Amino acid sequence: MHAIGIDIGGTKIAGGVVDENGVILTAERVPTPTGHGSAITDAVVAMIERLAIGRPVGAAGVAAPGFVDAAQSTIYYTPNIPWRNEPLRQNLLARLPHLDITVDNDANAAGWAEYRFGAGRGLTDMTMLTIGTGVGGAIIVDGRLLRGGFGAAGEIGHLRLVPGGLLCGCGARGCIEQYGSGRALLRFANELADAGGVGLVLAEARREHGELDGVIVGDLIQAGDPGAIQALQRLGRHVGETCASLSAVLDPQVFVIGGGVAAAGDLLLDPIRAAYATTLPARGFRPEPMFRTAELVNDAGVVGAADLARSHATAAAEPSGR
Repeated sequence: MHAIGIDIGGTKIAGGVVDENGVILTAERVPTPTGHGSAITDAVVAMIERLAIGRPVGAAGVAAPGFVDAAQSTIYYTPNIPWRNEPLRQNLLARLPHLDITVDNDANAAGWAEYRFGAGRGLTDMTMLTIGTGVGGAIIVDGRLLRGGFGAAGEIGHLRLVPGGLLCGCGARGCIEQYGSGRALLRFANELADAGGVGLVLAEARREHGELDGVIVGDLIQAGDPGAIQALQRLGRHVGETCASLSAVLDPQVFVIGGGVAAAGDLLLDPIRAAYATTLPARGFRPEPMFRTAELVNDAGVVGAADLARSHATAAAEPSGR
């Protein structure tokens, strides 16, 4: 059965028809409407209707950037979309009654896609950290997506790394999101530019362009600039320390690192591995996980949302009702 996956972002909505092997057969993108949340719902319905034309589609999954309940139905809260306790699944079913609809967190959808078809395939236990503007997370335990009692598990970005540290958008201080995200990378790069020395090229780039952004710093990393690489290594150290703490609880077989910063490849993974090795409890007396970068990149949210919807529809159709 083909399924539709929809990935709602702050600036764009991406969608596609996905087959059982995780291959996107047809895709669409539209800008995310601004203003009232109902406009986003309208855009999602319209995209699903267009994608379903001429295809044997039985289910649609929607990935949203926020807290979603354990029933994969209601969005408790989204930081950049005006949804609060939004019954999104119910609203979509009212307009698309012929489809099985599921709703999930966008990081969960991306992580599920990597587990099924990407860097985690063939394993049973995977933890994914998505390093973009913030830090997202998804946790697979014994082949199942960990949702928690209320559906909000896997918010790795809001683990406290530095007690009394920088204020996070969630209201707490010292979250890993403030030290292991794309925003943190830019902050580290600017600090090195201010200090001179190894940050000389960063300072020159800032003078030329007015401010450092992810593209500029990413290009300097790929070019081997010592200042940009030092900023990346600092970020990697914080992520590696977080992964060591996560291993004490979850013991995954693999950590998958996704998001825009993961494009640095081993330049990022090497400092993550090094910091992990120095902070892992009982190192030397326990198996250690692999560290891999994500494979599906920008398609992960669409593929994961579709596959989760397909799984939900298949389980609902079983005679036992499981």
